Amino acid sequence: MVSFLRALLGGESPDTPPTHDEARVAVAALLVEAALADGEYAASEIGAIDAILADHYELSADGAQALRRAGEAAQAQAADIVRFSRAVKDAIPYEQRIWLIERVWEVAQADGVMDHMEANLVRRLCGLLYVSDKDSGLARRRVLARSRGA
Repeated sequence: MVSFLRALLGGESPDTPPTHDEARVAVAALLVEAALADGEYAASEIGAIDAILADHYELSADGAQALRRAGEAAQAQAADIVRFSRAVKDAIPYEQRIWLIERVWEVAQADGVMDHMEANLVRRLCGLLYVSDKDSGLARRRVLARSRGA
């Protein structure tokens, strides 16, 4: 995994496709990127990331926080999101990529404000993950419906 992350962050192409564990760090990094897109890293966004990671990967609170911290470290060292999106695209099927887009919308909405930079990030990420506009729009509607119902 260390060599994969070095390749991921260093701009090299890893020799083998990412494992699911490596894809988890890429997912965490993309969620962190969504939280940072508006220039603020709110406690509500951090909490949303931890909850998403814990639920999806069946992790304890400590495990989810550790995965988020790994994502934060990877995100801080990366020049862009392309390498993370490539790792996700190569490791998980389309339905799980739609799940990720929905979670990115969720993190972006966690602070109660949908900033234009956050929406722009989701659009770019959809293109990189080959998620259709229709599926992204449906994912956003689901998130908005949940937030209105809460």
